[in-house]
Amino acid sequence: MDDGARDDRDLIFFCPDVTDATTIKRVRQFQDQGYPVTVFGFRRERYNRDYAPSWPYVPLGATSDGRYGQRLRALLGALPAIIANRLRLARASVFYARNIDQLILTLFARLLSWSRAPIVYEVLDIPPILTGHGMQSRLLRAIERLCLKRIRLLVVSSPGFHRHYFEAIQNYGGPWFLLENKLHPSIRQAPTLPPEGRAVARARRAERRWVVGYYGLIRGDDTFELMTRLAERLRDRVVFKFRGVLTTVDEGKFRDALERHENMIYGGPYVPHQDLGRLYGDVDFAWALDLEHVDHNSRWLLPCRFYEAGFFGVPCLAVRGFEAGERVEQLEIGWIFREPLEDALVRFFETLDPADYEARRERLEAIPEREFVAGEDIAALCTWFGDRKPAAGDPAADSEPSDPGLTLTRHAAAISRSVGTWTGSPKQRHVQGPTP
Repeated sequence: MDDGARDDRDLIFFCPDVTDATTIKRVRQFQDQGYPVTVFGFRRERYNRDYAPSWPYVPLGATSDGRYGQRLRALLGALPAIIANRLRLARASVFYARNIDQLILTLFARLLSWSRAPIVYEVLDIPPILTGHGMQSRLLRAIERLCLKRIRLLVVSSPGFHRHYFEAIQNYGGPWFLLENKLHPSIRQAPTLPPEGRAVARARRAERRWVVGYYGLIRGDDTFELMTRLAERLRDRVVFKFRGVLTTVDEGKFRDALERHENMIYGGPYVPHQDLGRLYGDVDFAWALDLEHVDHNSRWLLPCRFYEAGFFGVPCLAVRGFEAGERVEQLEIGWIFREPLEDALVRFFETLDPADYEARRERLEAIPEREFVAGEDIAALCTWFGDRKPAAGDPAADSEPSDPGLTLTRHAAAISRSVGTWTGSPKQRHVQGPTP
């Protein structure tokens, strides 16, 4: 790519995995808003391994989930690539960094390139190391607090992350924006299950033979062990279908459970976005009970499968008191459970009336699409960036006020229908999530 031949300055996106579905979605969203995007990113050998980015991409190496020593070495190994691309970095209109590793690299890149472009910090998960009590955790939180003082905007995928971590633990008082894990609008073109497949599913439900789907990153031994016990107790009533890749679930235990239980089926990895319509068309429920880190991340997050299942009309199963459970209960689009979860779920499947299920599913199908598909929210986020060339036909091409807070207010009415209410103050501008 010839930088000198380009008229537009890039949005520079530092990411931990260029093959990740959320990375691909975010790049497409920025491009939809008229931004030329260059990605500086690592790879993780989880799924979608053969994906080749169609956008400008500077490889930084490979990293692994949870291996913090290896990730530190990878960060150091990425420095030569950043130094070699300092002229490209100097052309940045905005730096967008996903997770603390990438934020540290972004600060180095901005300093090296003598850039004054703003930095936006996006957080989709709060890893355990940031909530621990040991020396390593305290040190990393201190580093993050220093970094937070140098960003223009914090972006979180769940209001729980801001409420319980950034505000309560990190004492962050700067502007923040809620950008949920909603689907890219192109999901409307995703292939779906043919009519005969849907008829089979309805007949199956009439006989109370339920199918639960768990798609994406399969993680958390406690979560999987709960599903295994349910499979044992509900042999003739429930089938659990898994698609995706194992992360923090022991592979030996996983294979053993599948061999012992005919009602636990693993169909392998899938192509993100493209395969979702067919996958969700084949199940009655989406499993959204994340028990991996019940004291922090699992309790605070809003998982991608909530939006995927919602768009395709599949009710979620979630935990009462968790952020996902609160949203499911608020919208009345699934069922939530309290401890003891195993007994509560067994009673649920043994007593659920198909008519009650169909009524809940009809309720879900009547929910506005904006709850699950991105729209005005990404446009509102981009008003914080300022320096860009709008896409042809983009309403943002019209004159906008220079104050990003005023511009964001313009989008607040549309956003508040799905994520809460707009609030603003001299110290803190943000989109505030719904009160739990």
